[in-house]
Amino acid sequence: MDHENGAVAVEMLSDDFDPTAVVAEPLPPVVTSTDDCDLLGKLAEDHKGSREKQMVLGRNVHTTCLAVTEPESNDDFTGDKEAYMASVLARYRKTLIERTKHHLGYPYNLDFDYGALTQLQHFSINNLGDPFIESNYGVHSRQFEVGVLDWFARLWEIEKNEYWGYITNCGTEGNLHGVLVGREVFPDGILYASRESHYSIFKAARMYRMECEKIDCLISGEIDCADFKTKLLAHQDKPAIINVNIGTTVKGAVDDLDLVIRTLEECGYKQDRFYIHCDGALFGLMMPFVKRAPKVSFKKPIGSVSVSGHKFVGCPMPCGVQITRLEHINALSRNVEYLASRDATIMGSRNGHAPIFLWYTLNKKGYSGFQKEVQKCLRNAHYLKGRLRDAGISAMLNELSSTVVFERPKDEEFVRRWQLACQGNIAHVVVMPSVNIEKLDDFLSELVEKRSTWYDEKVQPPCIAADVGTENCSCGQHK
Repeated sequence: MDHENGAVAVEMLSDDFDPTAVVAEPLPPVVTSTDDCDLLGKLAEDHKGSREKQMVLGRNVHTTCLAVTEPESNDDFTGDKEAYMASVLARYRKTLIERTKHHLGYPYNLDFDYGALTQLQHFSINNLGDPFIESNYGVHSRQFEVGVLDWFARLWEIEKNEYWGYITNCGTEGNLHGVLVGREVFPDGILYASRESHYSIFKAARMYRMECEKIDCLISGEIDCADFKTKLLAHQDKPAIINVNIGTTVKGAVDDLDLVIRTLEECGYKQDRFYIHCDGALFGLMMPFVKRAPKVSFKKPIGSVSVSGHKFVGCPMPCGVQITRLEHINALSRNVEYLASRDATIMGSRNGHAPIFLWYTLNKKGYSGFQKEVQKCLRNAHYLKGRLRDAGISAMLNELSSTVVFERPKDEEFVRRWQLACQGNIAHVVVMPSVNIEKLDDFLSELVEKRSTWYDEKVQPPCIAADVGTENCSCGQHK
């Protein structure tokens, strides 16, 4: 690119340019400082029992960004710009294919085919405003959105005339909305959340200027209700707004909803003095199909539930579902004449394509289809944990989870190649429907091979007993 004198010209392609080549990604720099904006939204000291580890941030995208350039005056004739853009997109597609092949650390189901919906990409579909009240903008997909919401309402056992909800732009928006509803119901309430909660919960506390109590966790990552009880008793004069995790971010731990409710009751909190939001980003949709799993249901005194649509469901764009009780939403909503609708959502304009993708998948798979996929994920997760332990690698898998936690690979290049999510001395693989045994075997053989070069008699693997328990640690001291 020629940037002199402010002029930007289209980069012409060399004779040996390969439009299908995979773009190499440089290793990110090591960041030695630890502030409150780490990758998982938690302070380093919140991660009890682990040695402080240098944090690695992703690369600066400005070094590889694709500039937007002005067309040449004769471009309509030469077609150089069109050819350039086509080559860039072809190369980008090849990169996506390669990156998808080596994706294990984040909870996205990449196994989907929405070819039937490409016919709708020519329309600007916007569900601005309340999903249950049409606005004057006619290019919407509310009929699909409400159909999806009704499906989730049945899943979580609440009647049509008793719930309100909407399809969000992501899981974080569902949490922001759930906590906001709780704050509107109890303006002086204290937010209680375990230290393993998603960073968006603590973001909500900062955004809404809420007093927040972080609750300790068990080794599994589940909320410690003994510490919860202690903190509740210290603040009995104020209502409680509680975040319950249906699968924590790092360890996939499921908080015991019934025990949380029982703890509230034991501390003298009646149902008119607490609000419970259930963050079910990933496992909120898996749990109903797991035998002996505790039930998330509005028949219990909960206020809201949210899940992500781009995780287990496999929607190609970030989205989510938020369901709350209709009685609570009046404290939050306002009528907007400009929309000819009601404003009760976090965002104004909302992606109208996402509800159609969700509707399509729910119809295609149904309850039985999701049940099969859940069983496959749990089975493959147990397979991965077993193979790791057989190889002498520390690993943990919670009973109701498909998130396998293991010792953090020593090589950051390996971490980046397999797109692993790491925290302190641990990393995890989230086994999704798109993760099969063949991919797990490829990952395992590469990990075992690399590990043989990282450790020897002098350099030993780290002890992660503080993170996964002594029974799951394979270090020299505990194996």
